[in-house]
Amino acid sequence: MDERSFDVDGAAAAEALSTDVPPRLSPDETFHVFISYSSTDYQWTHALIEQLESRDLCVCYHDRDFMPGRTVLENMSECIQESQKVLLVLSSEFVRSRWCLLEANMSLFRDCLERKPIVPVLLEPAVCVPLHLCHLTYLEAHDPEFMAKLLKVLFTPNRQLQGSTVVPYQPPSIYNGKALQPLTAANVESLYKWDAGQFSDMDVPDQLRLVIEDQEKYREAIAIINSVSRQNVYPRWLQAVLVLVGSVFEMALIAYIGYTSSLLAVNDNYYFWGLALACQVFILFAVLVLAGFTTRDGVAHTVKEMQKAVGQANIILCEEKVLLGCLSTSKIYMVYVSLNGCQREFAETFSEQASAEKMFQRALLYFSSGYACCLAKRSFPFPTPASAAHLEGGVCFCQYVSMQLGRGEWM
Repeated sequence: MDERSFDVDGAAAAEALSTDVPPRLSPDETFHVFISYSSTDYQWTHALIEQLESRDLCVCYHDRDFMPGRTVLENMSECIQESQKVLLVLSSEFVRSRWCLLEANMSLFRDCLERKPIVPVLLEPAVCVPLHLCHLTYLEAHDPEFMAKLLKVLFTPNRQLQGSTVVPYQPPSIYNGKALQPLTAANVESLYKWDAGQFSDMDVPDQLRLVIEDQEKYREAIAIINSVSRQNVYPRWLQAVLVLVGSVFEMALIAYIGYTSSLLAVNDNYYFWGLALACQVFILFAVLVLAGFTTRDGVAHTVKEMQKAVGQANIILCEEKVLLGCLSTSKIYMVYVSLNGCQREFAETFSEQASAEKMFQRALLYFSSGYACCLAKRSFPFPTPASAAHLEGGVCFCQYVSMQLGRGEWM
C-alpha cells in the first residue's frame, strides 16, 4: 500500500465491530457495496476491498465483476442496482474521469428512486468535489477512525442509516468560490461580434441541476440575458449606411471626373485621374475607420448591456449560490459561491433592513458580473486583501465591492 493507505488503527474499533454481521441481502441484491474508483487509485482501493471482504462483505468493482461482452453502461447500471450501497473513492483523477463521474451520476439516480445510500470517501483532502455530489455525506480517508466509521455505515441496514456516524457534508466549505463550466451561446456560429448571444433556457445544465432547486429561476435568469439580443443595436445598420453612402459617392465622383476629363486636353487627364484615385483611397479609408470605430463601440455597448442583464439575473440566482459573469457577447462564466456572509455584512452596515436589501441588490446589479468573472479567472484588478472575510482563500463579494468603490466604480 502507498502513502495514502488507510490505517486500521483501531484494534479497539475492529474488536468492537467483530460481532457485527453484514446486512442480509434481499433476493434482488448480490453485493453489499459497489465501489467506484479511478484506476490510478487501484492500490489503495484494493487494499480497502481486501479489508471489507475479510469482514464477509460482498464487494462489487469493475475490474472483477463487470461482465465481458456487455457495454460499460449496462454493467454499471446492473452492478449499482444489485448493490445495497455505493461507495465513491473521490480523488482528483476520479473527478477528471468521465466514467467515474458517470457512475456517480447513475448512483445518484438510483438514490433518488430507491434511497440507495451513497458514501463518498475523500481520498485527498484538497479534492474539489463535483457539485452534483455536494449534498451527500462523506468520510475522509485520513481520518484515524475512517475504517470504524466506514464499517459502521456498511454494516448498518439501509433503513437505519439515519443514525450513522457519517459527517454531514457542507458544500460551501470545500467548493465555495469555484468556477463551473462556462455557457456558450447557442447561436455562436452565426453571431456577429457586436451582437448579443442567445443562450439556451430549455434545459438546466447538468452541473446546476442539483444546485438550483427551483429550475424556473434559472430559466427566468437566462431569459433576462437573452432579452439583450432582441434590442436594437446600432452598428450593423450604421455600418451598412456608411458603406452604401461611400460607394455611391465614389461612383458619382468617378463619373464626374471622367466626364470632365473628356472635355479637357489629354495632358490634363493624368491630373484628374490621380485626383480621382486619391479621393477613392481617402473615402475608402474613412469608411473603414468609421466602420471600425462603430464596430468597436458596438461590441463594447453590447457587452455592457449584457453585463447589466447578467447583474439582474444574479439577483435571482444568488439565492441558489450561483453567480454569472460576462466579458464577451458569446460566453457566460458561472461560479458556485455563497453570499450569505456578505449579505449579513450589508445588513449590519445599513441599519434598516429595507435599505440593506436595496443596497445589496444594487451591488449585485452593478458588480456581480465582474466579480463572477474574476472568480472564474482567479484574477482580480487589485491586490488580494490581507485578511479573508467571507470566502476562505479568496476575495469575497463585499470586499470586491468595497475595492471597486475605492477605485472610483460607483453604483
